[in-house]
Amino acid sequence: MTAYVRLEVRRILRDMAFIVFGIGMPVVMYLLFTNLGTDAAEWKTASMVAMAAYGALGAALSTGTGVAEDKGTGWLRQLRVTPMTPRQVVAGRALTGSVIVLPAIAAVLAAGAFVNGVRLDAWQWAAVALALWLGALPFTLLGMGNGYRLTSQTTGLVNVGCSLALSVAGGLWFPVELFPDWLRSLSAVVPTRRFAEIGQSIAAGAAPGLGAVAVLAVWALLFGLYAAHAYRRSARTA
Repeated sequence: MTAYVRLEVRRILRDMAFIVFGIGMPVVMYLLFTNLGTDAAEWKTASMVAMAAYGALGAALSTGTGVAEDKGTGWLRQLRVTPMTPRQVVAGRALTGSVIVLPAIAAVLAAGAFVNGVRLDAWQWAAVALALWLGALPFTLLGMGNGYRLTSQTTGLVNVGCSLALSVAGGLWFPVELFPDWLRSLSAVVPTRRFAEIGQSIAAGAAPGLGAVAVLAVWALLFGLYAAHAYRRSARTA
């Protein structure tokens, strides 16, 4: 399984579209949003975490696009005749997703530190990066579920739609304080809001709220069940 994960990670990181849109785009958006208008240090820090979460979200969902492409080319069928068990194939994909979110997170945090002058203690930088890395798992599972369930073209479209909806509703692009009341209420149960909130709490020197962790854990369970069901359905129809 280790060799499988290395193969998939190398393949994704060689994809120029992933480099530009998965890593470069969140950095550009972060610098754009934080250097137009207000120059508040608090906003630059909060936006840094939110845009790192956005980058992790996009990278995690892209795992599903790779799954759908593999399914379309017959690669999944070939994996089923290897010594790898179905559980190892799914776990390998999940590990791949966990690895490829790291460059997006690191790039935005580096932009915050070296371009926008964000200052955090060493433990906070490490804790924010760790929280975003672990917190991206539910979105990797969502992307995988889409990939196993849908065709390659449809998966790409659905993942883009999920990324946009979860980013906007979760307050990754704009502060939730600017939302109308109905959207603010909806945002409270959106996983991306809690995802970013955990990292923002750490950056502010506070412990993450149990409510935020609980909401994200529930969504991780739901997306995990979705991915498992989609994989079983894919195995029956392949």
